[in-house]
Amino acid sequence: MAYDRFDLTGRIAIITGGGTGIGAATARLFAEHGADSVIASRTASELERVAAEIEETSGRRCVPVPTDVKEESDVERLVARTIDEFGRIDILINNAGGTRLGPLADLPTRAFDSVVGLNLRGPYLCTREAGTHMIAQESGAIVNVSSGAGVTGVKGGAHYAAAKAGLQMFTRVTAAEWGRYGVRANCVAVGLVASERAVAAWEVAHLDQEAMATGIPLGRAGAPVEVAYAMLFLVSDAASYVSGQTFSVDGGPGLGGIET
Repeated sequence: MAYDRFDLTGRIAIITGGGTGIGAATARLFAEHGADSVIASRTASELERVAAEIEETSGRRCVPVPTDVKEESDVERLVARTIDEFGRIDILINNAGGTRLGPLADLPTRAFDSVVGLNLRGPYLCTREAGTHMIAQESGAIVNVSSGAGVTGVKGGAHYAAAKAGLQMFTRVTAAEWGRYGVRANCVAVGLVASERAVAAWEVAHLDQEAMATGIPLGRAGAPVEVAYAMLFLVSDAASYVSGQTFSVDGGPGLGGIET
């Protein structure tokens, strides 16, 4: 059957940023399609809550591993724990990321390094460590979570946009170098998404969600699970001949020109 192409039964996924938002939604969706997972973030309580919920509702295993992806030793421990628990790694979702916007003229070196570390160095470390096992088993699927900022740029986010654009090229080169080992790498460039943390930040900043969505053709913010479905496709056998691509999951392109 056609739906068998989306079956992840027997596959093991590492999902960073897995305690909230897109990462948590992805872990839930993958479990519904048969995958066991290891979820990682810096906040143990969030991971434990999501892991317990997934195991109760799906019957799949979900192991929480507190991890700072900017720290090499943390990433090494994350991958080693996954191998200890499951013996293999089939899927890597490099979802951990984020930023604080600010004008370039006032951007301190520490802030630049921190944002690049989280959004680019972290995925590199995770890809390198998990990739060793994927190459050895001659199979694997990697999805890196970028942003519309990496495609078009964003004023006030020179550090973030540069890191996400770098992540997109990192994805492309990974796919080119590792395709011969049966490893695929793709990227999703995410637009306005109403995750828990995003909504909380908008409320603190007194930002109106409907107003922010006025330039989006679909006229609304996305839901975390809508991004997760795109990643389900990319890691599944339905995308077996797709690699090195960046897919925008953003509600459509905002274009200039006349109103029609």
